[in-house]
Amino acid sequence: MTASTQGLQIRSGSRVFGNLVELLSSMRFAISLLTVICIASVIGTVVKQHEPLNNYVNQFGPFWAEVFGKAGLFTVYSVWWFLVILAFLVISTSLCIARNTPKIFADFKTFKENIREQSLRSFPNRAEGSVDGQPEVAARSLGQSLLSAGWRVKLQSRDTPEGQGWMLAAKKGTANKIGYLAAHSAIVLVCLGGLLDGDLIVRAQMWFNGKTPYSGGGMIADVPAQHRLSPTNPTFRGNLMVSEGTSSGTAILSQSDGVLLQDLPFSVELKKFVVEYYDTGMPKLFASDIVIHDHETGEKKNARVEVNHPASHRGINIYQSSFDDGGSKVKLQAYPMGAAIAPFEVSGTVGATTSLSNGDNKLTLEYTALRVINVENFGKDADSEATDVRKVDLRDAIESRLGSGHKTGSEKKLRNVGPSITYKLRDASGQATEFHNYMLPMELDGARVFLMGARESTGEQMRYLRVPVDDKDSIEGFVHLRSALADPALRAEAVRRYTAMAVEPGKPELSQALEGSAQRAIALFAGTEKIAPPKTGAINKDADIRGGLPAVSAFLEANVPETERERASEVLVRILNGTLFELLQISREKAGLAPLPRDDAAQQFMSRAVLSLSDSFYYPAPMAFELKDFQQVQASVFQVARAPGQTIVYLGCVLLILGVFAMLYVRERRLWIWLAPGAEGASHATMALSSNRKTMESDQEFEQLKSTLLKGNA
Repeated sequence: MTASTQGLQIRSGSRVFGNLVELLSSMRFAISLLTVICIASVIGTVVKQHEPLNNYVNQFGPFWAEVFGKAGLFTVYSVWWFLVILAFLVISTSLCIARNTPKIFADFKTFKENIREQSLRSFPNRAEGSVDGQPEVAARSLGQSLLSAGWRVKLQSRDTPEGQGWMLAAKKGTANKIGYLAAHSAIVLVCLGGLLDGDLIVRAQMWFNGKTPYSGGGMIADVPAQHRLSPTNPTFRGNLMVSEGTSSGTAILSQSDGVLLQDLPFSVELKKFVVEYYDTGMPKLFASDIVIHDHETGEKKNARVEVNHPASHRGINIYQSSFDDGGSKVKLQAYPMGAAIAPFEVSGTVGATTSLSNGDNKLTLEYTALRVINVENFGKDADSEATDVRKVDLRDAIESRLGSGHKTGSEKKLRNVGPSITYKLRDASGQATEFHNYMLPMELDGARVFLMGARESTGEQMRYLRVPVDDKDSIEGFVHLRSALADPALRAEAVRRYTAMAVEPGKPELSQALEGSAQRAIALFAGTEKIAPPKTGAINKDADIRGGLPAVSAFLEANVPETERERASEVLVRILNGTLFELLQISREKAGLAPLPRDDAAQQFMSRAVLSLSDSFYYPAPMAFELKDFQQVQASVFQVARAPGQTIVYLGCVLLILGVFAMLYVRERRLWIWLAPGAEGASHATMALSSNRKTMESDQEFEQLKSTLLKGNA
């Protein structure tokens, strides 16, 4: 039997209906549908599914993101056209099976014993010889031999002019045709399982039962019934997030325009969450110790859920999906970064917000994430570049040392740098800037610094500001210096002290000139003396010069001839550094600290502090928050699924394996031996062998049969 690519031919009824049935049941249509599904699956693998829309806009642009979104490429496996194609593939493959099954079963019973003697001589594998005994005796003897070898045999008697002849027809390996049915049935079962466990039934409830996605906020218990699915829902797959010490019995089913709530017949209480890490900082094991509370019987069932080891209750599987923050308590210390703001403390919960106000300037502090472990790579990188002190973006300078542990191409030196806090500051107009600050200082380029990251959109990389530690390995020294720089009275006192130290007594004119230069230098650096950027030179005329070293550079380019600029800059920077050192000493006096000795350590601190002060003018917030203390609360994210199609899919996989094995490794062979009366009481035999695949094994088997069954063969 040969499978046909043509479909079922219906002779009666409507011609349109007949053509439709013929198309649906044809193999070419099924292959076309399978090709489309494969292409869609490739898209679903390459394009991340169920991501926020902003991520797709950043990746593809507004136009193509909208086009791809309308085509459903961001939710390929649940979009309506994918489900329709899947349904048509089930119908088409089922019709193919229905069309070919009767032929296959009819072929099982057929030995094709009516084949003519002349036809046997046209087979590639053929031979002639003699067999002892009359045709009937020889036929029965050969039949017994073949039966012993596993062949199925049928004998047929024919009258010929030479006398009575016998046709022996045998076959072996008919399970090959079972492989065709098993493989095609597997496709049907897998697709049916996919339809049952997919969004089809949930969408049907939305179409016919009035269920609609929910896009609002508030408590889960307050969500109306039209956004909820019944606990008896036959199939669903959703996410359940449970914090330590709490329980939940409502899963979330994400939809393109909101969420549906799936009420469960039980609640899951998270007693403890356990997570272990590799040296790279990647999770090695995360598991949840849970208690399942049955709503109907009141039963309490203890279970442990790990990756690939789910728990099950009432036909619903509970899988360990991931983990998240469950509302950790954090305490932050605010330090001024641009304005003269007194440091203050603020406490909050991850996921919550705090309102901040400074007169008309109102901000909202959003606690985004707490990471207790941060493993970074501190290996050497020959391609690192110097820091550009005119901008906050230090990523290029530290990316090789501060990055995820999976980077290669340079020597890796992994180190846990401790906890970090991620938060957002949102202004009154709703614009938000994201920040990522480490709790502990780390050593970069031979210096211990605090890293404070910032970015204005999720599509950008974090830009880190390096803040040097003081003699007590604290950020306080830099904070005091930054606050003093914003105070005009303290700046004036620093200028006076620097002038008195640098100029010998009795030289009032020199002292007055140096005091003027120092006042100009620190005023430029503090951003209180505004200048227009030069029209030419290294400074862009459209640059936003707020203070720091860019302001000093712009002043020199605008007021000093190019031939004298290098010498003037050396003098002005030396005066600025001296004045800032005196300002540091004044800030330490006000904090009740001893003055810093004028040694190499103090000089190195000042060199780094000047760069950090310069960068701080471009920090996108008036204050920075340091993580002072925290109380971590873990949350476990479960995937809960009622999947009636799972068993069907498993059965389909078994059938697919059996079908592929049968079609690839089982060869169907048919053997015919025509026995006619011969000389001296023997029979003349004509033998032929056919196989569904022409292989060397078939040739070898025929040679073996020929030598075993015939004598004097040719």
